[in-house]
Amino acid sequence: MTPTMVVLLVIFLLHNHAALASDPDPVQDFCIPNTEFSPTTCKNSSSATVEDFVFTGIKNPGKVGKSGFLAKPVTSIVFPGLNTLGMSFVRADFGAGGVNVPHFHPRATETAFVLEGKVYSGFVDSTNRVFAKVIEKGDLMVFPRGLVHFQMNVGDSTATILGSFNSQNPGLVRIPNAVFGSEIEEKLLEKAFGLSSKEIGKMRKRFLVPKS
Repeated sequence: MTPTMVVLLVIFLLHNHAALASDPDPVQDFCIPNTEFSPTTCKNSSSATVEDFVFTGIKNPGKVGKSGFLAKPVTSIVFPGLNTLGMSFVRADFGAGGVNVPHFHPRATETAFVLEGKVYSGFVDSTNRVFAKVIEKGDLMVFPRGLVHFQMNVGDSTATILGSFNSQNPGLVRIPNAVFGSEIEEKLLEKAFGLSSKEIGKMRKRFLVPKS
């Protein structure tokens, strides 16, 4: 195989891998889930109404409480009109000092628009380089798919961010919960983070979710 053919083959494989990794293209105008029978089937398009394509659940801020942060995801589960369209949305409200902990979305790139306030916002690439700055009302920032990102309200009042994803189901992995809230062997965590067994125990009490 010639070098040119090798290069073309690699490009072909990378292109097809990228295509397979994204949400599939819709094969019809829209698909409102037929919840009466099966959420995986579409109801007849003639029975769809404009209300299927309008969502009013994020017009008001959420109550952030003690955590200082509250996110309201908007997926096809709560907004049927999004089904099969390869996108979803979120409203995030921050109290003063509120933090959206380091996390990533395995299946989507996110764009974040600051509706109100000042938010220290950024992400870390695969070389551990940090891209971060304070973004303010009207600013927009993008977080590439699969990269760890974070946000913190650095203003004196509440802040709100509207986020959009190029996937119907972007997924969410919060780093503290994934590390200390899972059943990773404690000895490994001690060696990985240089923490004592007692310190690991404290972290696990904070993030481990009891089994029901």
